[in-house]
Order: sequence, then structure tokens, then C-alpha cells
Amino acid sequence: MSRELLVELARRTIAHARAGTVPQAESIARVPADRYHDADRWQLEVDRVFRRVPLVLGFSTELAEPGSYRALEAAGVPVLLSRGADGVMRCFVNMCSHRGAIVVAEGTGSARRFTCPYHAWSYDTEGALVGVLDRSEFGSVDPVRDGLVELPCEERSGLIFAALTPTDDLRLDAFLAGYDDLLDHLDLAGCRLVGRQSVVGPNWKIAFDGYLDLYHLPVLHRDTFGPEMCNKAVYDAWGPHQRVTSPDRHVLGWADTPERDWTMRRLTGGVWTIFPHVSIARFETDGGSVYLVSQLFPGSEPGRSMTTQSFLATFDPTDEQQVAIDEQMDFLLRVVRDEDYRTGAGIQRALRTGVKTDVLFGRNEAGGQRFHAYLDRLVATADDEGYRSLLASHRFEPQP
Repeated sequence: MSRELLVELARRTIAHARAGTVPQAESIARVPADRYHDADRWQLEVDRVFRRVPLVLGFSTELAEPGSYRALEAAGVPVLLSRGADGVMRCFVNMCSHRGAIVVAEGTGSARRFTCPYHAWSYDTEGALVGVLDRSEFGSVDPVRDGLVELPCEERSGLIFAALTPTDDLRLDAFLAGYDDLLDHLDLAGCRLVGRQSVVGPNWKIAFDGYLDLYHLPVLHRDTFGPEMCNKAVYDAWGPHQRVTSPDRHVLGWADTPERDWTMRRLTGGVWTIFPHVSIARFETDGGSVYLVSQLFPGSEPGRSMTTQSFLATFDPTDEQQVAIDEQMDFLLRVVRDEDYRTGAGIQRALRTGVKTDVLFGRNEAGGQRFHAYLDRLVATADDEGYRSLLASHRFEPQP
């Protein structure tokens, strides 16, 4: 059924390309400018968005073997992803139960135990406390209760989702609203991690606005890849998650091919975003396709964010192909850092003056409108019952 849906959406986009049209929102939307710099609002976003909803924290392909792990910081929370000896992926708060020290330094690796650098307490890959220095002198401890604090965690479509607050239910099915059926076709689980880099950015919403925005491509990126890009966008949504495609010359180039011959590579084009912080885009190399997966997190203050760019290849690159991938990685880092995020930093400074009370999202920017409308609803939802109700409203909404 998901392939049939992708074909149906491709027909719609081709029709727009032939007619020279683009679907539009009902009206222009105005977003208060202080949403991008107000400290109280920013803290609510951290608490009610990033520390409540499922986040993409890693990739199944990089943590495929028992004992493999990844330690990172997400929205101020140190987390540890660990593939246990039983093959199950788990997520923990990366904090020793003794005095709260960070147990594992940021990065990836393989281990049978995790040992705290402060007093050498150690934990197994399932999070149980298995070693206490001078145990007989310290006193009685419980291996489970005094183990690492576990966070809810599930794998879907080659992605590792987790929540930053301990709960009994991640509610991932309701959150994704079937989006994972489409993400499955990207086959991220079958890819190989071939590179990773990070870049500091402005307020996380300024950064994420850009991932949903095709309108700026030929303008801001005129000296890099912009001249080849179309600024028209079609937004399909699964709850707050959106896929952005363009009715451009590329879809017209294969419009006359029989539908049975439409490859999954063509059908899954565009940018796939996962609320609130992930963008998945693809570029082609001589060896095959490489996905750029951007994970965006709020920084330590409203005007700062951190983006990790992970590169997943659909093939096992040769040394020569890896050099080409590295060159493309460097290019994309410069584009995001020197064009997107540098412009975003300027937006940050300008909006902080308070001269403008709001910013505009046009009828052709329905994706940005939907993102901010949903974000406002989520931030306004303080209790668990309201959050469950909001999740129940998630459904597929194609743009006509």
C-alpha cells in the first residue's frame, strides 16, 4: 500500500509540474518574532517538545552488533545507546547512579561493560550495575534499581527513537501515524554509516524552518547548488512529520515512463522531515545514493543549536568513492554553515531587536505554517491527557 501511495503522490506532483501550478495554504501565517529568542518560550520547547516526544538519536546500521554503543548529548541530556548482549537496543541516561558522573565519553565504540571514570562503578550493556569498587566497604546496592536509568527506546525504519524522560510507553505508533511505512522504502537499515560531522547553528526553529523551505534555494544558494533548484514545494504530512517534494523538471523527465518502471529511488525523492528535529535528503555519487541525515538539537541557550550530519550510503564505498563522499560532506558542511546558518544567525540578531513583532510564512510555505501551528499546540499542552489527545489527531494529510 505504501508504494501505491508513493505512486499516487508522484502522479499529483507530475500534474502540478505539467500545469505549472503549486498547492497553496489558505492564507499567509504570522508567527510572533519572540518565538525565536524568548527564554521562557525556549525552555517550554525544551521541556514539552524535546524532553517529551520520541527523538531520533541514532541509526540501527551503526549499532548493529551486540556491545556496540553511542554516547551523545540531546537537548542537554547525556544519553547512551547500547546494543545489549541479547541484541536489544536500549537507551539510558549516561549518568552514574553513585554520584551522577558521565559514564561514557561522547562517541561510538564497542564494550562489554561501561565503567564510570570517577569511582569505577561499572554497568553491563543492559544497564545493570555489575561492579562496585570496594563493595564490602561501600554497603548494599541493588543491581537493577541502582543501574543506569533506562529511557524508552524503539527501532523503526533503521532509526533509533527514544524519549529523554523515563516513561512506560514511547507511543511511537501514534506519533509516526504510519510515516514509518514510507520511511521503510529509504532502506536506511541497509545502509552503511560513511561519515559524520557537526555544525553550530542559530535558534533551533530558525534552523528547522530552513529544512522545510525550498523557496530560498535559488536565492541563498545561488553560488553553490541553487541555480539548479526549483523553489516550488509540495508538502505531505503524517501528523507533524512532512515530506517536501518539488514539481520541477526532474519529475517531468520520467513522467512518460510506465508507472511499473518507476523505481523506489525516484518515488522517494524530496526531503523527509521527522518532527521536531530531523531532515533526510539524498544525493547521488558514482557508487550509488548517500543520505544526509541532519539531527538538530537546541543548544545551551535560545540563540544556539547543534546539528549533527550523518551520511549513510546504500553501498560499501571503495577508497576512491569514499574520497568523493568526503568531498561532498565538506561541501555540504560549508553550505549549511556559511549560507544557511550564517543567514540564520543574522535573522537571530535582527529579530532580537524587537522591531518586527512577527515573521511571515506565505501561502507557498505551508510546511512552515504546519510546523509552527503544531509546535504551538504541543507547547500549550501541559498534561499527559492532552498529549495523548494530540497524538490521537495524527493522520496522513496529503497536499492536493
